[in-house]
Amino acid sequence: MAETRLTRVEQGQTKIRNVPIAVTPEGFWCCPSPVVFQKTLKSQNPLNKPKSSSPPPKTTVQKKQIPLTEQKPMTTPIRSAVTPDDQRTFTPDNPGISAPIVLERAPRPKVEHVPRKVAIEFGEPGTSDMKVILLGKQGFCVKLSVHKKILLEYSSFFTDKLSEQESGLSCLEIDDCEDVETYVETVGLMYCKEMKQRLIKQSVSRVLCILKVAELLGFNSCIQSCLEYLEAVPWVGEEEEEKVVSSVLRLQSEGIGVTPVLKRISSDVSNPPNDTISHIMELVLKSNEEKGRREMKSIVLKLLREINSLSSYASSADICNETVYTSCRSCLDSLLSLFKQSAEPEFTDKTMDTKEPEVKQIALEADNLSWLLEILADRQAADEFALMWASQQELATLHSKLPIVSRYHVSCITAGLIVGIGKGELLLVKDTRQLLLQTWLQPLINDYSWLQHGCRSFDRNVVEEGIGRTILTLPLEDQQSILLAWLGSFLKAGDNCPNLQRAFEVWWRRTFIRPYVDSKGNVLQSDSSMTSKQ
Repeated sequence: MAETRLTRVEQGQTKIRNVPIAVTPEGFWCCPSPVVFQKTLKSQNPLNKPKSSSPPPKTTVQKKQIPLTEQKPMTTPIRSAVTPDDQRTFTPDNPGISAPIVLERAPRPKVEHVPRKVAIEFGEPGTSDMKVILLGKQGFCVKLSVHKKILLEYSSFFTDKLSEQESGLSCLEIDDCEDVETYVETVGLMYCKEMKQRLIKQSVSRVLCILKVAELLGFNSCIQSCLEYLEAVPWVGEEEEEKVVSSVLRLQSEGIGVTPVLKRISSDVSNPPNDTISHIMELVLKSNEEKGRREMKSIVLKLLREINSLSSYASSADICNETVYTSCRSCLDSLLSLFKQSAEPEFTDKTMDTKEPEVKQIALEADNLSWLLEILADRQAADEFALMWASQQELATLHSKLPIVSRYHVSCITAGLIVGIGKGELLLVKDTRQLLLQTWLQPLINDYSWLQHGCRSFDRNVVEEGIGRTILTLPLEDQQSILLAWLGSFLKAGDNCPNLQRAFEVWWRRTFIRPYVDSKGNVLQSDSSMTSKQ
Protein backbone atom coordinates (compact mmCIF):
# COMPACT_ATOMS: atom_id res chain seq x y z
CA MET A 1 0.00 0.00 0.00
CA ALA A 2 1.19 3.53 -0.69
CA GLU A 3 2.36 5.74 2.17
CA THR A 4 -0.49 7.18 4.22
CA ARG A 5 -0.75 10.06 6.66
CA LEU A 6 -3.59 11.16 8.93
CA THR A 7 -3.63 14.93 9.39
CA ARG A 8 -5.86 17.81 10.31
CA VAL A 9 -7.02 19.72 7.27
CA GLU A 10 -5.29 23.09 7.34
CA GLN A 11 -4.65 25.94 4.93
CA GLY A 12 -2.19 25.02 2.19
CA GLN A 13 -1.50 25.10 -1.50
CA THR A 14 -3.50 22.05 -2.63
CA LYS A 15 -6.21 23.11 -5.07
CA ILE A 16 -9.13 20.77 -5.55
CA ARG A 17 -11.53 21.06 -8.44
CA ASN A 18 -15.05 19.89 -7.54
CA VAL A 19 -16.45 18.37 -10.72
CA PRO A 20 -20.03 17.44 -11.60
CA ILE A 21 -20.99 14.12 -10.07
CA ALA A 22 -23.82 11.67 -10.55
CA VAL A 23 -24.89 10.41 -7.17
CA THR A 24 -26.01 6.79 -7.06
CA PRO A 25 -29.16 5.68 -5.25
CA GLU A 26 -26.87 4.37 -2.54
CA GLY A 27 -25.55 7.88 -1.90
CA PHE A 28 -22.20 8.02 -3.67
CA TRP A 29 -20.71 9.01 -7.00
CA CYS A 30 -20.72 7.06 -10.20
CA CYS A 31 -17.27 5.72 -10.99
CA PRO A 32 -15.22 8.17 -13.07
CA SER A 33 -14.06 7.37 -16.55
CA PRO A 34 -10.43 7.63 -17.68
CA VAL A 35 -11.41 10.64 -19.82
CA VAL A 36 -12.19 12.69 -16.69
CA PHE A 37 -8.67 12.26 -15.41
CA GLN A 38 -7.04 12.78 -18.80
CA LYS A 39 -8.96 15.98 -19.50
CA THR A 40 -8.20 17.28 -16.02
CA LEU A 41 -4.47 16.71 -16.42
CA LYS A 42 -4.50 18.37 -19.83
CA SER A 43 -6.45 21.39 -18.63
CA GLN A 44 -4.02 21.91 -15.75
CA ASN A 45 -0.88 21.94 -17.90
CA PRO A 46 0.61 25.46 -17.44
CA LEU A 47 2.49 25.26 -20.74
CA ASN A 48 -0.76 25.44 -22.65
CA LYS A 49 -2.04 28.59 -20.87
CA PRO A 50 -0.77 32.08 -21.95
CA LYS A 51 0.06 34.63 -19.27
CA SER A 52 -2.11 37.71 -18.74
CA SER A 53 -0.69 41.11 -17.76
CA SER A 54 -3.70 42.18 -15.69
CA PRO A 55 -6.03 40.42 -13.27
CA PRO A 56 -9.21 39.10 -14.90
CA PRO A 57 -12.55 40.57 -13.93
CA LYS A 58 -14.53 38.83 -11.24
CA THR A 59 -17.45 36.70 -12.32
CA THR A 60 -20.97 37.21 -11.06
CA VAL A 61 -22.09 33.61 -11.33
CA GLN A 62 -22.78 31.60 -8.24
CA LYS A 63 -19.53 30.46 -6.66
CA LYS A 64 -18.53 27.82 -4.23
CA GLN A 65 -15.24 28.36 -2.46
CA ILE A 66 -13.55 25.38 -0.87
CA PRO A 67 -13.20 26.11 2.88
CA LEU A 68 -9.67 26.66 3.97
CA THR A 69 -10.11 24.08 6.67
CA GLU A 70 -10.54 21.44 3.95
CA GLN A 71 -7.23 22.15 2.26
CA LYS A 72 -4.14 20.10 2.96
CA PRO A 73 -0.74 21.75 3.30
CA MET A 74 1.83 20.57 0.84
CA THR A 75 4.41 18.22 2.29
CA THR A 76 6.63 17.32 -0.68
CA PRO A 77 7.87 19.78 -3.31
CA ILE A 78 7.56 18.67 -6.92
CA ARG A 79 9.12 19.95 -10.12
CA SER A 80 5.96 20.31 -12.16
CA ALA A 81 3.65 23.00 -10.82
CA VAL A 82 0.51 24.95 -11.74
CA THR A 83 0.84 28.71 -11.61
CA PRO A 84 -2.32 30.11 -13.18
CA ASP A 85 -2.34 33.78 -14.12
CA ASP A 86 -6.05 33.91 -14.85
CA GLN A 87 -8.98 33.46 -12.59
CA ARG A 88 -10.46 30.11 -13.63
CA THR A 89 -14.07 29.05 -13.38
CA PHE A 90 -14.94 25.38 -13.84
CA THR A 91 -18.59 25.05 -14.75
CA PRO A 92 -20.15 21.65 -14.09
CA ASP A 93 -22.18 19.76 -16.64
CA ASN A 94 -24.99 19.45 -14.10
CA PRO A 95 -25.23 22.67 -12.01
CA GLY A 96 -28.03 21.17 -9.95
CA ILE A 97 -25.62 18.76 -8.32
CA SER A 98 -22.35 20.64 -7.99
CA ALA A 99 -21.47 24.32 -8.36
CA PRO A 100 -18.32 25.68 -10.06
CA ILE A 101 -15.18 26.54 -8.16
CA VAL A 102 -13.24 29.80 -8.71
CA LEU A 103 -9.51 29.45 -8.29
CA GLU A 104 -7.93 32.82 -7.35
CA ARG A 105 -4.72 34.01 -8.91
CA ALA A 106 -1.73 33.74 -6.60
CA PRO A 107 1.82 35.15 -6.75
CA ARG A 108 4.44 32.84 -8.16
CA PRO A 109 5.67 30.78 -5.19
CA LYS A 110 9.17 29.65 -4.46
CA VAL A 111 10.19 26.20 -5.67
CA GLU A 112 9.83 24.65 -2.24
CA HIS A 113 6.25 25.96 -2.02
CA VAL A 114 5.08 24.91 -5.49
CA PRO A 115 1.41 23.81 -5.21
CA ARG A 116 0.22 20.38 -6.18
CA LYS A 117 -1.56 20.16 -9.47
CA VAL A 118 -5.20 21.09 -9.38
CA ALA A 119 -7.23 17.91 -9.55
CA ILE A 120 -10.83 16.87 -8.96
CA GLU A 121 -13.12 16.02 -6.08
CA PHE A 122 -15.66 13.24 -5.74
CA GLY A 123 -18.34 12.70 -3.17
CA GLU A 124 -20.72 14.84 -1.12
CA PRO A 125 -18.68 17.37 0.89
CA GLY A 126 -21.79 18.59 2.70
CA THR A 127 -22.60 15.25 4.29
CA SER A 128 -19.16 13.63 4.55
CA ASP A 129 -17.11 13.54 7.73
CA MET A 130 -13.87 12.27 6.23
CA LYS A 131 -11.50 13.39 3.47
CA VAL A 132 -9.21 11.03 1.57
CA ILE A 133 -6.62 12.71 -0.65
CA LEU A 134 -4.94 10.52 -3.26
CA LEU A 135 -1.61 11.71 -4.63
CA GLY A 136 -0.76 10.13 -7.96
CA LYS A 137 1.99 10.55 -10.48
CA GLN A 138 3.40 14.04 -11.26
CA GLY A 139 1.63 15.54 -8.26
CA PHE A 140 -1.82 14.75 -9.62
CA CYS A 141 -4.27 14.50 -6.74
CA VAL A 142 -7.90 13.61 -6.14
CA LYS A 143 -9.97 14.44 -3.09
CA LEU A 144 -12.66 12.05 -1.90
CA SER A 145 -15.38 13.18 0.48
CA VAL A 146 -16.34 10.00 2.30
CA HIS A 147 -17.86 8.71 5.51
CA LYS A 148 -15.88 7.11 8.31
CA LYS A 149 -18.69 4.66 8.97
CA ILE A 150 -18.46 3.30 5.41
CA LEU A 151 -14.66 3.04 5.49
CA LEU A 152 -14.70 1.26 8.84
CA GLU A 153 -17.43 -1.14 7.70
CA TYR A 154 -15.85 -2.23 4.41
CA SER A 155 -12.09 -1.66 4.59
CA SER A 156 -9.74 -3.32 7.06
CA PHE A 157 -6.97 -1.04 5.80
CA PHE A 158 -8.84 2.15 6.70
CA THR A 159 -9.97 0.55 9.97
CA ASP A 160 -6.36 -0.10 10.98
CA LYS A 161 -5.17 3.36 9.96
CA LEU A 162 -7.97 5.22 11.71
CA SER A 163 -7.63 3.16 14.87
CA GLU A 164 -3.97 4.12 15.11
CA GLN A 165 -4.73 7.86 15.19
CA GLU A 166 -6.73 10.34 17.24
CA SER A 167 -10.44 10.26 16.58
CA GLY A 168 -10.49 14.05 15.94
CA LEU A 169 -8.32 13.82 12.78
CA SER A 170 -10.43 13.71 9.65
CA CYS A 171 -8.11 13.72 6.63
CA LEU A 172 -6.24 10.73 5.30
CA GLU A 173 -3.60 11.40 2.66
CA ILE A 174 -2.25 8.52 0.55
CA ASP A 175 0.97 9.18 -1.35
CA ASP A 176 2.26 7.55 -4.55
CA CYS A 177 -0.96 5.93 -5.74
CA GLU A 178 -0.15 3.93 -8.87
CA ASP A 179 -3.70 3.98 -10.22
CA VAL A 180 -5.71 6.88 -8.83
CA GLU A 181 -8.63 6.25 -11.17
CA THR A 182 -9.11 2.64 -10.04
CA TYR A 183 -8.62 3.64 -6.41
CA VAL A 184 -11.48 6.16 -6.70
CA GLU A 185 -13.70 3.60 -8.40
CA THR A 186 -12.97 0.97 -5.74
CA VAL A 187 -13.78 3.35 -2.88
CA GLY A 188 -16.97 4.27 -4.71
CA LEU A 189 -18.00 0.63 -4.79
CA MET A 190 -18.20 0.69 -0.99
CA TYR A 191 -21.40 2.68 -1.44
CA CYS A 192 -22.99 0.21 -3.88
CA LYS A 193 -25.38 -2.48 -2.68
CA GLU A 194 -25.17 -4.49 -5.93
CA MET A 195 -21.46 -4.49 -6.66
CA LYS A 196 -21.70 -7.36 -9.14
CA GLN A 197 -24.10 -5.35 -11.29
CA ARG A 198 -21.61 -2.47 -11.36
CA LEU A 199 -18.92 -4.81 -12.71
CA ILE A 200 -20.98 -6.37 -15.51
CA LYS A 201 -19.97 -3.92 -18.24
CA GLN A 202 -16.32 -3.73 -17.18
CA SER A 203 -13.50 -5.50 -19.00
CA VAL A 204 -11.50 -8.28 -17.41
CA SER A 205 -8.38 -6.10 -17.23
CA ARG A 206 -10.38 -3.36 -15.47
CA VAL A 207 -11.80 -5.78 -12.91
CA LEU A 208 -8.30 -7.13 -12.23
CA CYS A 209 -7.18 -3.58 -11.43
CA ILE A 210 -10.14 -3.14 -9.07
CA LEU A 211 -9.36 -6.51 -7.49
CA LYS A 212 -5.79 -5.42 -6.82
CA VAL A 213 -6.87 -2.20 -5.08
CA ALA A 214 -9.62 -4.03 -3.17
CA GLU A 215 -7.00 -6.47 -1.93
CA LEU A 216 -4.80 -3.61 -0.72
CA LEU A 217 -7.76 -1.95 1.02
CA GLY A 218 -8.95 -5.19 2.60
CA PHE A 219 -12.30 -4.68 0.84
CA ASN A 220 -13.52 -8.28 1.14
CA SER A 221 -16.98 -7.89 -0.37
CA CYS A 222 -15.46 -6.26 -3.45
CA ILE A 223 -12.90 -9.04 -3.72
CA GLN A 224 -15.71 -11.59 -3.63
CA SER A 225 -17.68 -9.73 -6.32
CA CYS A 226 -14.59 -9.54 -8.54
CA LEU A 227 -14.00 -13.27 -8.13
CA GLU A 228 -17.63 -14.03 -9.02
CA TYR A 229 -17.21 -11.86 -12.13
CA LEU A 230 -13.98 -13.64 -13.14
CA GLU A 231 -15.59 -17.03 -12.60
CA ALA A 232 -18.46 -16.19 -14.96
CA VAL A 233 -16.85 -14.11 -17.72
CA PRO A 234 -14.83 -15.63 -20.63
CA TRP A 235 -11.06 -15.06 -20.58
CA VAL A 236 -10.05 -14.08 -24.10
CA GLY A 237 -6.56 -15.17 -25.15
CA GLU A 238 -3.67 -16.78 -23.32
CA GLU A 239 -2.29 -13.45 -22.08
CA GLU A 240 -5.54 -12.50 -20.36
CA GLU A 241 -5.88 -15.98 -18.86
CA GLU A 242 -2.35 -15.77 -17.44
CA LYS A 243 -3.14 -12.40 -15.84
CA VAL A 244 -6.31 -13.75 -14.24
CA VAL A 245 -4.62 -16.89 -12.94
CA SER A 246 -1.69 -14.88 -11.60
CA SER A 247 -3.99 -12.52 -9.71
CA VAL A 248 -6.14 -15.33 -8.34
CA LEU A 249 -3.16 -17.40 -7.19
CA ARG A 250 -1.81 -14.37 -5.37
CA LEU A 251 -5.08 -14.15 -3.46
CA GLN A 252 -4.99 -17.88 -2.76
CA SER A 253 -1.55 -17.53 -1.19
CA GLU A 254 -3.10 -15.04 1.24
CA GLY A 255 -5.79 -17.47 2.33
CA ILE A 256 -8.65 -16.07 0.24
CA GLY A 257 -11.02 -18.70 -1.21
CA VAL A 258 -10.62 -18.76 -5.00
CA THR A 259 -11.52 -22.38 -5.79
CA PRO A 260 -14.51 -21.61 -8.10
CA VAL A 261 -12.29 -19.54 -10.38
CA LEU A 262 -9.43 -22.03 -10.42
CA LYS A 263 -11.77 -24.92 -11.31
CA ARG A 264 -11.64 -23.58 -14.86
CA ILE A 265 -7.96 -24.52 -15.11
CA SER A 266 -7.67 -27.45 -12.68
CA SER A 267 -9.66 -30.51 -11.74
CA ASP A 268 -10.14 -32.44 -8.52
CA VAL A 269 -11.15 -35.58 -10.41
CA SER A 270 -8.53 -38.31 -10.29
CA ASN A 271 -8.08 -38.96 -14.00
CA PRO A 272 -4.47 -39.68 -15.09
CA PRO A 273 -3.50 -37.53 -18.10
CA ASN A 274 -2.25 -40.56 -20.03
CA ASP A 275 -5.71 -42.13 -19.89
CA THR A 276 -7.18 -38.97 -21.35
CA ILE A 277 -4.52 -38.79 -24.08
CA SER A 278 -5.10 -42.45 -24.92
CA HIS A 279 -8.85 -41.86 -25.23
CA ILE A 280 -8.33 -38.83 -27.50
CA MET A 281 -5.91 -40.76 -29.74
CA GLU A 282 -8.33 -43.67 -29.97
CA LEU A 283 -11.12 -41.35 -31.12
CA VAL A 284 -8.87 -39.87 -33.82
CA LEU A 285 -7.61 -43.26 -35.00
CA LYS A 286 -11.15 -44.64 -35.38
CA SER A 287 -12.57 -41.61 -37.18
CA ASN A 288 -13.63 -42.04 -40.82
CA GLU A 289 -14.43 -38.38 -41.51
CA GLU A 290 -11.51 -37.07 -43.54
CA LYS A 291 -11.61 -33.34 -42.78
CA GLY A 292 -12.21 -33.60 -39.03
CA ARG A 293 -9.68 -36.40 -38.75
CA ARG A 294 -6.99 -34.44 -40.63
CA GLU A 295 -7.48 -31.32 -38.54
CA MET A 296 -7.52 -33.15 -35.20
CA LYS A 297 -4.39 -35.11 -36.11
CA SER A 298 -2.59 -31.83 -36.67
CA ILE A 299 -3.91 -30.27 -33.43
CA VAL A 300 -3.12 -33.30 -31.26
CA LEU A 301 0.38 -33.54 -32.73
CA LYS A 302 1.01 -29.86 -31.99
CA LEU A 303 -0.27 -30.14 -28.43
CA LEU A 304 1.79 -33.27 -27.78
CA ARG A 305 4.86 -31.35 -28.93
CA GLU A 306 4.08 -28.69 -26.33
CA ILE A 307 3.85 -31.40 -23.67
CA ASN A 308 7.20 -32.83 -24.81
CA SER A 309 8.88 -29.49 -24.04
CA LEU A 310 7.77 -29.60 -20.39
CA SER A 311 10.40 -31.03 -18.06
CA SER A 312 7.68 -31.76 -15.49
CA TYR A 313 6.09 -34.26 -17.88
CA ALA A 314 9.28 -36.29 -18.44
CA SER A 315 8.48 -38.76 -15.67
CA SER A 316 5.33 -39.99 -17.43
CA ALA A 317 6.80 -39.94 -20.96
CA ASP A 318 7.48 -43.70 -20.94
CA ILE A 319 3.86 -44.43 -20.03
CA CYS A 320 2.65 -42.23 -22.87
CA ASN A 321 5.04 -43.93 -25.32
CA GLU A 322 3.68 -47.31 -24.30
CA THR A 323 0.18 -46.02 -25.00
CA VAL A 324 1.27 -45.02 -28.52
CA TYR A 325 2.93 -48.39 -29.11
CA THR A 326 -0.23 -50.18 -28.03
CA SER A 327 -2.07 -48.29 -30.75
CA CYS A 328 0.69 -49.15 -33.24
CA ARG A 329 0.36 -52.88 -32.58
CA SER A 330 -3.41 -52.67 -32.94
CA CYS A 331 -3.11 -50.87 -36.30
CA LEU A 332 -0.50 -53.36 -37.55
CA ASP A 333 -2.71 -56.32 -36.65
CA SER A 334 -5.66 -54.70 -38.41
CA LEU A 335 -3.53 -53.93 -41.49
CA LEU A 336 -2.20 -57.48 -41.71
CA SER A 337 -5.75 -58.86 -41.43
CA LEU A 338 -6.94 -56.59 -44.24
CA PHE A 339 -4.01 -57.61 -46.46
CA LYS A 340 -4.77 -61.29 -45.91
CA GLN A 341 -8.41 -60.72 -46.74
CA SER A 342 -7.58 -58.71 -49.86
CA ALA A 343 -5.08 -61.33 -51.09
CA GLU A 344 -7.64 -64.16 -51.15
CA PRO A 345 -8.66 -65.33 -54.68
CA GLU A 346 -12.39 -64.72 -54.17
CA PHE A 347 -11.65 -61.12 -53.13
CA THR A 348 -9.58 -60.38 -56.23
CA ASP A 349 -12.52 -61.42 -58.44
CA LYS A 350 -14.81 -58.76 -56.91
CA THR A 351 -15.58 -55.51 -58.67
CA MET A 352 -13.85 -52.33 -57.57
CA ASP A 353 -17.03 -51.00 -55.97
CA THR A 354 -17.30 -54.00 -53.68
CA LYS A 355 -13.60 -53.73 -52.79
CA GLU A 356 -13.86 -50.06 -51.87
CA PRO A 357 -14.60 -50.45 -48.12
CA GLU A 358 -11.51 -52.65 -47.63
CA VAL A 359 -9.35 -50.30 -49.74
CA LYS A 360 -10.43 -47.32 -47.66
CA GLN A 361 -9.75 -49.20 -44.44
CA ILE A 362 -6.23 -50.13 -45.59
CA ALA A 363 -5.54 -46.49 -46.41
CA LEU A 364 -6.93 -45.48 -43.02
CA GLU A 365 -4.74 -47.91 -41.06
CA ALA A 366 -1.66 -46.88 -43.07
CA ASP A 367 -2.39 -43.24 -42.34
CA ASN A 368 -2.81 -44.06 -38.65
CA LEU A 369 0.61 -45.73 -38.55
CA SER A 370 2.22 -42.75 -40.30
CA TRP A 371 0.72 -40.39 -37.72
CA LEU A 372 1.82 -42.57 -34.80
CA LEU A 373 5.33 -42.70 -36.28
CA GLU A 374 5.41 -38.91 -36.39
CA ILE A 375 4.36 -38.74 -32.72
CA LEU A 376 7.07 -41.21 -31.69
CA ALA A 377 9.72 -39.45 -33.78
CA ASP A 378 8.92 -36.16 -32.02
CA ARG A 379 9.38 -37.94 -28.70
CA GLN A 380 12.63 -39.55 -29.93
CA ALA A 381 11.14 -42.97 -29.29
CA ALA A 382 10.67 -44.41 -32.79
CA ASP A 383 13.43 -47.07 -32.70
CA GLU A 384 11.05 -49.84 -31.66
CA PHE A 385 8.54 -48.76 -34.32
CA ALA A 386 11.22 -49.01 -37.01
CA LEU A 387 12.14 -52.52 -35.90
CA MET A 388 8.46 -53.54 -35.78
CA TRP A 389 7.91 -52.29 -39.32
CA ALA A 390 11.15 -53.77 -40.68
CA SER A 391 10.12 -57.18 -39.26
CA GLN A 392 6.81 -57.33 -41.17
CA GLN A 393 8.01 -59.85 -43.76
CA GLU A 394 4.55 -61.43 -44.06
CA LEU A 395 2.96 -58.06 -44.75
CA ALA A 396 5.65 -57.28 -47.32
CA THR A 397 5.06 -60.63 -49.06
CA LEU A 398 1.30 -60.00 -49.24
CA HIS A 399 1.99 -56.52 -50.55
CA SER A 400 2.96 -57.80 -54.00
CA LYS A 401 -0.28 -59.82 -54.29
CA LEU A 402 -2.57 -56.79 -53.90
CA PRO A 403 -3.51 -54.31 -56.64
CA ILE A 404 -1.36 -51.20 -56.43
CA VAL A 405 -4.42 -49.01 -55.79
CA SER A 406 -5.12 -50.97 -52.60
CA ARG A 407 -1.59 -51.11 -51.23
CA TYR A 408 0.38 -47.98 -52.15
CA HIS A 409 -0.58 -46.06 -48.97
CA VAL A 410 1.46 -48.57 -46.96
CA SER A 411 4.67 -47.40 -48.66
CA CYS A 412 4.17 -43.95 -47.08
CA ILE A 413 5.18 -45.55 -43.76
CA THR A 414 8.44 -46.80 -45.27
CA ALA A 415 9.07 -43.40 -46.83
CA GLY A 416 8.54 -41.68 -43.46
CA LEU A 417 11.09 -43.92 -41.73
CA ILE A 418 13.69 -43.52 -44.50
CA VAL A 419 13.31 -39.73 -44.54
CA GLY A 420 13.80 -39.65 -40.76
CA ILE A 421 17.00 -41.71 -41.08
CA GLY A 422 18.26 -39.52 -43.92
CA LYS A 423 17.72 -36.35 -41.87
CA GLY A 424 19.42 -37.82 -38.81
CA GLU A 425 16.21 -37.69 -36.79
CA LEU A 426 16.11 -41.49 -36.33
CA LEU A 427 19.35 -43.06 -35.10
CA LEU A 428 18.74 -46.74 -35.80
CA VAL A 429 21.27 -49.51 -35.39
CA LYS A 430 22.83 -50.98 -38.55
CA ASP A 431 20.83 -54.23 -38.42
CA THR A 432 17.52 -52.35 -38.26
CA ARG A 433 18.48 -50.06 -41.18
CA GLN A 434 19.59 -53.06 -43.21
CA LEU A 435 16.45 -55.05 -42.45
CA LEU A 436 14.23 -52.09 -43.27
CA LEU A 437 15.71 -51.65 -46.75
CA GLN A 438 15.76 -55.40 -47.35
CA THR A 439 12.07 -55.76 -46.48
CA TRP A 440 10.48 -52.57 -47.78
CA LEU A 441 12.67 -50.82 -50.40
CA GLN A 442 11.45 -52.92 -53.32
CA PRO A 443 7.74 -52.48 -52.40
CA LEU A 444 8.43 -48.74 -52.17
CA ILE A 445 9.99 -48.77 -55.65
CA ASN A 446 7.02 -50.74 -57.02
CA ASP A 447 4.54 -48.17 -55.64
CA TYR A 448 6.59 -45.11 -56.57
CA SER A 449 4.51 -43.86 -59.49
CA TRP A 450 1.29 -44.02 -57.46
CA LEU A 451 2.91 -42.33 -54.46
CA GLN A 452 3.85 -39.35 -56.63
CA HIS A 453 0.31 -38.82 -57.88
CA GLY A 454 -1.92 -40.28 -55.17
CA CYS A 455 -0.32 -39.10 -51.91
CA ARG A 456 -0.58 -35.37 -51.27
CA SER A 457 2.13 -35.36 -48.58
CA PHE A 458 4.68 -37.19 -50.74
CA ASP A 459 7.77 -35.13 -51.64
CA ARG A 460 9.83 -36.92 -54.27
CA ASN A 461 13.07 -34.99 -53.74
CA VAL A 462 13.01 -35.45 -49.96
CA VAL A 463 12.23 -39.18 -50.24
CA GLU A 464 14.95 -39.81 -52.83
CA GLU A 465 17.52 -37.98 -50.74
CA GLY A 466 16.45 -40.00 -47.67
CA ILE A 467 16.74 -43.35 -49.52
CA GLY A 468 20.19 -42.48 -50.84
CA ARG A 469 21.53 -41.33 -47.48
CA THR A 470 20.11 -44.39 -45.71
CA ILE A 471 21.77 -46.74 -48.21
CA LEU A 472 25.11 -44.96 -47.77
CA THR A 473 25.05 -45.57 -43.99
CA LEU A 474 25.43 -49.32 -44.59
CA PRO A 475 28.65 -51.25 -45.14
CA LEU A 476 30.09 -50.85 -48.65
CA GLU A 477 29.16 -54.33 -49.86
CA ASP A 478 25.53 -53.74 -48.79
CA GLN A 479 25.54 -50.42 -50.62
CA GLN A 480 26.69 -52.24 -53.75
CA SER A 481 24.02 -54.94 -53.68
CA ILE A 482 21.17 -52.47 -53.02
CA LEU A 483 22.29 -49.92 -55.63
CA LEU A 484 22.86 -52.53 -58.33
CA ALA A 485 19.34 -53.87 -57.73
CA TRP A 486 18.02 -50.30 -57.91
CA LEU A 487 19.91 -49.70 -61.17
CA GLY A 488 18.04 -52.55 -62.86
CA SER A 489 14.68 -51.09 -61.79
CA PHE A 490 15.64 -47.54 -62.76
CA LEU A 491 16.72 -48.56 -66.27
CA LYS A 492 13.30 -50.16 -66.78
CA ALA A 493 10.97 -47.69 -65.05
CA GLY A 494 12.72 -44.31 -65.41
CA ASP A 495 10.69 -41.59 -63.67
CA ASN A 496 8.46 -44.21 -62.07
CA CYS A 497 11.42 -45.27 -59.97
CA PRO A 498 13.34 -43.25 -57.32
CA ASN A 499 16.32 -41.40 -58.79
CA LEU A 500 19.30 -42.42 -56.63
CA GLN A 501 22.06 -41.13 -58.93
CA ARG A 502 23.76 -39.08 -56.17
CA ALA A 503 24.02 -42.10 -53.88
CA PHE A 504 25.23 -44.18 -56.84
CA GLU A 505 28.03 -41.67 -57.52
CA VAL A 506 29.14 -41.69 -53.88
CA TRP A 507 29.21 -45.50 -53.84
CA TRP A 508 31.14 -45.50 -57.15
CA ARG A 509 33.83 -43.21 -55.76
CA ARG A 510 34.08 -45.18 -52.53
CA THR A 511 34.40 -48.42 -54.52
CA PHE A 512 36.66 -47.52 -57.49
CA ILE A 513 38.52 -44.36 -56.57
CA ARG A 514 39.06 -45.60 -53.02
CA PRO A 515 40.51 -42.50 -51.33
CA TYR A 516 40.58 -44.25 -47.93
CA VAL A 517 42.44 -47.51 -48.74
CA ASP A 518 45.85 -48.39 -50.16
CA SER A 519 46.62 -50.84 -52.94
CA LYS A 520 46.55 -53.74 -50.49
CA GLY A 521 43.08 -52.84 -49.20
CA ASN A 522 44.25 -51.47 -45.88
CA VAL A 523 42.45 -48.41 -44.54
CA LEU A 524 44.68 -45.36 -44.82
CA GLN A 525 45.26 -43.11 -41.80
CA SER A 526 45.85 -39.39 -41.92
CA ASP A 527 49.20 -37.93 -40.87
CA SER A 528 47.58 -36.31 -37.83
CA SER A 529 46.14 -39.61 -36.59
CA MET A 530 49.49 -41.38 -37.04
CA THR A 531 51.27 -38.62 -35.15
CA SER A 532 48.80 -38.77 -32.26
CA LYS A 533 49.38 -42.53 -31.90
CA GLN A 534 53.14 -42.07 -31.78
